[in-house]
Amino acid sequence: MTGSYNGVAVPSNGKKIGYVNGKYDIPDNPVIPFIEGDGTGRDIWKASRRVFDAAVEKAYKGKRRVAWYEVFAGEKAKSMFDNWLPGDTVEAIREFRVAIKGPLTTPVGGGFRSLNVALRQILDLYGCVRPVKYYKGVPSPVKHPERMDIVIFRENTEDVYIGIEWEEGTAECARLIDFLNKEMLKGGKKQIRLDSGVGIKPISISGTKRLVRMAIQYALETDRKTVTLVHKGNIQKFTEGAFRKWGYELATEEFRHQVVTERESWILDNKDKNPNITVAQNAELVEPGLEFAPPAFRQAVEQEVEDALENIYSSHGKGQWKKKIMVNDRIADSIFQQVVTRADEYSVLATPNLNGDYISDACAAQVGGLGIAPGANIGDGYAIFEATHGTAPKYADKDVINPGSVILSGVMMFRFLGWNEAAELLESGMEKTILQKKVTYDFERLMEGATKVKTSEFAGHMIENMGVAVLV
Repeated sequence: MTGSYNGVAVPSNGKKIGYVNGKYDIPDNPVIPFIEGDGTGRDIWKASRRVFDAAVEKAYKGKRRVAWYEVFAGEKAKSMFDNWLPGDTVEAIREFRVAIKGPLTTPVGGGFRSLNVALRQILDLYGCVRPVKYYKGVPSPVKHPERMDIVIFRENTEDVYIGIEWEEGTAECARLIDFLNKEMLKGGKKQIRLDSGVGIKPISISGTKRLVRMAIQYALETDRKTVTLVHKGNIQKFTEGAFRKWGYELATEEFRHQVVTERESWILDNKDKNPNITVAQNAELVEPGLEFAPPAFRQAVEQEVEDALENIYSSHGKGQWKKKIMVNDRIADSIFQQVVTRADEYSVLATPNLNGDYISDACAAQVGGLGIAPGANIGDGYAIFEATHGTAPKYADKDVINPGSVILSGVMMFRFLGWNEAAELLESGMEKTILQKKVTYDFERLMEGATKVKTSEFAGHMIENMGVAVLV
């Protein structure tokens, strides 16, 4: 174990988290790097660390503890090392495997487009995991926020966030447009306007399948019933549409005995209800209006029915499919209205990068907003848990901001470590404090009869409420 990073000694009272054959080995005193964050991150981290340490102490009575280790990124790193993201910070996270961070500013004047994106790409943290759950007492703009309990798995390393684009008016952009118009689009009706900026949106088989694999594994481990592929494949057929296609392939190739696709469930259910139904009749129920379709399309649907009955009826038929994880898909614009009108029909969403960015914030808005929205970036052997909101510099060092995003990211981190008792105390302490209406200004202005408290005071109330039964 290296003795120091960025000139700061590694805690001597902590041990490294191990990772062997795809599994983490968690010591009772793990060294966990933290980045306090920019702007309001300083206040938030101070409060969150107090709460984390209290939860661990209350849960394990000294048998477990976190050896916190500060590493640097953002404005603090720029000030100290003239580097927004020092190599030692990345190497420390790589060595100790699990880290937590507050919000980071976006550097001005070149370098990194986003420090958050840079960390994800450098460490190949391909799964952005965003649980969105309602806590009692949280003010909400919808009538039934309690219906929201969704975990979003957003692909983290490709799509438009890879940043391959050319600015309008540059020679490089003009060359690309000329090549596309005269070579790739030659002879067709489509042409790119000459005054365009151009970006490239890559979505790969490998990137898609490992993300969907992570989502299905999570659903199996946590007893969730559905995994929904969110895409815009009706328009972008070879990127977003391919995400849908490859997601289904992964599900049925690697998890055949544990999953059923939505269309397969229709086929099986039709057969369960009417054992004598013909393939043609079954196909017409699966695809309404099939009688008007071209013969080739009808043959394809009938073949789909035959394949499902032949391959999985023995293992999934006669109602057995109802005990499997349902893998389905929804068009991106459709899912936005469905998470408002019937959020309880969804459990795990697997999405390309941009869709996941949109939908995670839209879901969070229903259950308290980004102020209490947690997140994690997870890869194979590494994980960074983080606040999902910005730095809000005008509120920096004023001790007023809601620390809930980092605290609930800590809940995710402790569950990731297998320290579920500490995670439960954090959640119960937060919910009890909100029910007592002792909240920071963002909630106080939306709650009748609430008491506005400081960031540090909210943490203190949480600590007092840990282990106390949640009000009903």
